[in-house]
Amino acid sequence: MTQRRRRANHLAEQTSPYLLQHALNPVDWYPWGPEALERARREDRPIFLSIGYAACHWCHVMERESFENEAIAEQLNRDFVAIKVDREERPDLDDVYMAAVQAMTGSGGWPMNVFLTPGLEPFYGGTYFPPEDRHGMPGLPRVLAGVADAYRERREDVLAQGRMLAAHLRDQLGVPAGAIEPEARILEAATVRLRQQFDPVHGGFGPAPKFPAPMTLEFLLRSWRRSHDPETLRMVTVTLDRMADGGIHDQLAGGFARYSTDARWLVPHFEKMLYDNALLAHCYLEGYRATGYDRYARVASTTVDFMIRELQTDDGGFASALDADTEGEEGRFYVWSAEEFDAALRAAGLTDTDRRAMAAWLGVTPGGNWEGRNVLHVAGPAPEAATAERGRAALLAARERRARPARDDKQLAAWNGMALRAVATAALVLGAPRHAEATRRCAAFIGALMRPDGGLWRTERGGVSHTPGFAEDYANVADGLLAAHAALGDAELLVRAVALSDRLVADFWDGESGTLFDTSAEHEALVARPRSLVDSATPSANAVAADLLLRVALLTGDPDADRRARSILRAVAPALERQPSAFGRMLASLDRALGDPIDVVVAGEADGPLAVELSRAAASAYAPDLVIAWRTADVQLGDWPLFADKEPRGGVASAYVCRGYACEAPTSEPTTVRRQIGELGSLS
Repeated sequence: MTQRRRRANHLAEQTSPYLLQHALNPVDWYPWGPEALERARREDRPIFLSIGYAACHWCHVMERESFENEAIAEQLNRDFVAIKVDREERPDLDDVYMAAVQAMTGSGGWPMNVFLTPGLEPFYGGTYFPPEDRHGMPGLPRVLAGVADAYRERREDVLAQGRMLAAHLRDQLGVPAGAIEPEARILEAATVRLRQQFDPVHGGFGPAPKFPAPMTLEFLLRSWRRSHDPETLRMVTVTLDRMADGGIHDQLAGGFARYSTDARWLVPHFEKMLYDNALLAHCYLEGYRATGYDRYARVASTTVDFMIRELQTDDGGFASALDADTEGEEGRFYVWSAEEFDAALRAAGLTDTDRRAMAAWLGVTPGGNWEGRNVLHVAGPAPEAATAERGRAALLAARERRARPARDDKQLAAWNGMALRAVATAALVLGAPRHAEATRRCAAFIGALMRPDGGLWRTERGGVSHTPGFAEDYANVADGLLAAHAALGDAELLVRAVALSDRLVADFWDGESGTLFDTSAEHEALVARPRSLVDSATPSANAVAADLLLRVALLTGDPDADRRARSILRAVAPALERQPSAFGRMLASLDRALGDPIDVVVAGEADGPLAVELSRAAASAYAPDLVIAWRTADVQLGDWPLFADKEPRGGVASAYVCRGYACEAPTSEPTTVRRQIGELGSLS
């Protein structure tokens, strides 16, 4: 039977591209929900829970090998209730059951496959299972048979294992309230620990595989601002330079792949995720502001351009990812044989000399650097500028004729918040109109994720929004809206950001620990309630929230927001210096909390040339604690003290620069604003 003739399973009405990829599998997949869970309880069957995402290479492999296999599907359908979950839509399920798999096996990853009792307690699991025993790994049929037999014949042992593991998860995800105020010493100790992990040759932290660490790098820039230690700055610049040179960075079209499989940033895992590119674009912008290196501005700009060109959708939001595979082969879209490379340049009329120069620049050799092909990277000096541009255009044109990677076009609130922050910061710092327009469109799209009650939906695709937002959604969307307000001057964006921060606290706050849960009362109760404190590929919800609430306190004068931010920081303080690479955004939030607040209010019309110039002047200096806000005539900001008595002087746009609530004389001169911010933002 071909897949085309199969009857669709229960995933056919879902919006997630990942779930829809499995809708014609012979496995009788269900989405997570009451129908599947009730069936497991009614028929007393264990649950086979399989979690992955659309851009995951090994998820595709396991589908082809096992979930399209009729015999394996028959086993699953006979003995289990099979549930397929998109981890990006349901981070709560992913977090809880990934913690279970890690506890059972010592490692984790995707695809993740875990077996649950009908009471949702995990009792066995793993990641990728091959279709037959291979290389010391048990095949999926043997695993299924063993689990089904254990559930039938040794039920009490299975249930006891599930209860024990569920109790372990509840303990692991708990956190006591912090009792001691964190000090600057923690920041210094974290920097020392990161220096011990730093790769001084290739940049980054630790051995292969090597992941970009944008939150850690931004913390280190803050640390350098405090210490003026050149070695701290070198950790940042070496890493930014080596990543920009590497194959992880698309040398033709901009944007970054997920991670490097080697220590040199050469061979990436080729999927391109929205969040990686948003976080790295922001990081390179901070690197540019701190160092003035034009290269970092170019990398940031081309990364944002990639996001706009490849991921921004017609409604202004951003899709989630581009696949790693094309035509069943990982990286096929991006890699080149020496013959393909030379033919593309020859067709564009480049001379032998110019083609050799292009090959030397981008590291192309007859033998290749990965499986007989070449991952393009900066391996030598660039040719003359006109030759480089002509050659790049020819290679891009040839690449565009290849089959393109599939795009996961679901739009997630948290990831769109990160994207909004990146494109808005680019618009503010670099001043490109296309970035400002992308900011406007994304900010407008956020409205599609807003519910009538003021809450957020987690996901949207094709005009259908669903799943109540998680803490990371509220925190990141509010964070992005603050950046969009700074870039565009639209006061409604500021009002909406503050409203979402209020909702974040109201729905997710845990009074016992003084931190935020990931889920609210709207979400179903799992065997443990997840709480995001540690950065993963994205910053933790609590870290973004702490940073957000400190700024909301400054903007609105709300002491409760400040108190809650500091409560989060107290709760995590004991872990910050021991595991700094897991707390980059939290360390940056602590750095903000330990400094004096610094802000500039631009009083004037948002589309006024002088007001825009004043805001850009403020953003040009490296002052990471700076909060830029606008006082415009179209929206009243109530009694927020930050805005009191700050009006355009004599009808002319004016900037009010303050640190620690002590303000400089208002000015309408951009050069004066730049000087004031530079002086007040310095910690020397």
